[in-house]
Amino acid sequence: MIKAYVDLVRAPAALTVLGDTLVGAGKPLRGKGLLLPLASVSLYWAGMALNDWADRDLDAAERPERPIPSGRISPDAALAAAAGLTALGVGLAAAAGRNALPLAAAVWAYDTVLKATPAGPFAMAACRAFDVLLGGRAVLPAGLMAAHTLGVTVLSRGEVHGTTPGTAKAVLTGTVLTAVAAGASTRRFTGIAAALGYAVTVGRAQWQVVRQPSAESVRAATKEGVHGMVLLQSALAEHGAALPLVLPLAQALSRKVSPT
Repeated sequence: MIKAYVDLVRAPAALTVLGDTLVGAGKPLRGKGLLLPLASVSLYWAGMALNDWADRDLDAAERPERPIPSGRISPDAALAAAAGLTALGVGLAAAAGRNALPLAAAVWAYDTVLKATPAGPFAMAACRAFDVLLGGRAVLPAGLMAAHTLGVTVLSRGEVHGTTPGTAKAVLTGTVLTAVAAGASTRRFTGIAAALGYAVTVGRAQWQVVRQPSAESVRAATKEGVHGMVLLQSALAEHGAALPLVLPLAQALSRKVSPT
């Protein structure tokens, strides 16, 4: 049963949101501020559970191995998990003196209403921006994290049937521009190195999609894009030198639990 819930919420992928509020704060998190990354994780898991609840009929046809269509978790249990994790995330943020209701509303709007519409990728990008802003008022970092999320989400729509070279080129262009902006926003050597690493790893995977826009290439690029969040956070966080240490763990765990 525990393994089923780990799969439902894509538990290891939550490592990629730990740095969002650090980026937003622009300074080390201390005291009650340490609750903010936990709030991010709770709301991320809530979104994953809600995603599978909303997609249960589609997954029955396209991804029958997922927890709900495979019968390992009931739809009602998945919805209850999403609601409980949302309440936990909002409560943790409130305990830290922050309002996570806009983020929670964006998560539920994306999964239940907007995901399948043209506004879906923009709604997902808004979720990431709200998560960064949960830590403070870092508008530029929030915008760059949102831009990256927008590209990853657009590309991920081809995980089952593939995408087009034009879509892949547009997403790759966005990644390059995001990397340049992130590198230009910092004077730290570690930040510049992280921006370069982000451009190389995420960009290389997306270039493969340009060359061969198959579902398999898209899934690989999407996974790299999810992990690339950590490197982008490292480039943007003034005190995020330790963030890259999260990446090998996230990559290792993704071999056991898919982040997408």
